[in-house]
Amino acid sequence: MPTQFTPVSALIGGALIGLAATWLLLSLGRIAGISGILNSTVDGDAGRGWRVAFLVGLVIAAGAWFAWSGAPGRHGFPLPWLIAGGLLVGFGTRLGNGCTSGHGICGLARLSKRSLLAVLVFMAAGFSTVYVLRHVIGGVA
Repeated sequence: MPTQFTPVSALIGGALIGLAATWLLLSLGRIAGISGILNSTVDGDAGRGWRVAFLVGLVIAAGAWFAWSGAPGRHGFPLPWLIAGGLLVGFGTRLGNGCTSGHGICGLARLSKRSLLAVLVFMAAGFSTVYVLRHVIGGVA
């Protein structure tokens, strides 16, 4: 499956993510790590309201982008692969004590060495996964 290079939308999306992370840090003093926010919401920790609003905003923003852009949805992924991918992402965020947003956006911006190492591991795992799925297994991704 060919991929599309969309630098303008990627730049706009990156800027919006950076603004949202900055706003959360300046207004509430919180790091915008999505896995941590989701985990605290499920656990029922204090301050659940802003976390739910943040997560709902993520879903609404993604839906608004698809509705506005007219971008075709991606279909045809086997359900077992989606479930396995979701479980691996969850396992990886627990193992790495954070996700790509927490380490990659907020951690790197704070010059965290731990986040730099985590991002390098994320990237290496991503490159390896795409290579295996496209060139070893073939045609899955």
